[in-house]
Amino acid sequence: MTTNHAFNIEAIKAEIAAQLGYDPKTPPMQVDDKQAAEVLGVKVSTLSVWRSTGRYDLPFLKVGRLVRYRVSALAEFLAGCTANHAGEM
Repeated sequence: MTTNHAFNIEAIKAEIAAQLGYDPKTPPMQVDDKQAAEVLGVKVSTLSVWRSTGRYDLPFLKVGRLVRYRVSALAEFLAGCTANHAGEM
């Protein structure tokens, strides 16, 4: 991971924290599926489909019936979805 990439991930984590109403300087380590859906702009049911089909490589934690997403995993996922003006990833 380059320094620039690490900075981008930290910036994305701060944006996620602010979007969810947390202090951007101290983002939460994990969020629930409702919060993750809000961050990604999708429905909770869409995340459920992604988990069951493996459609996207978005890591999640599951303890019993509780599903959690690491904020760092959401930031990495969003960084990987970022395209430049030429359409390159």
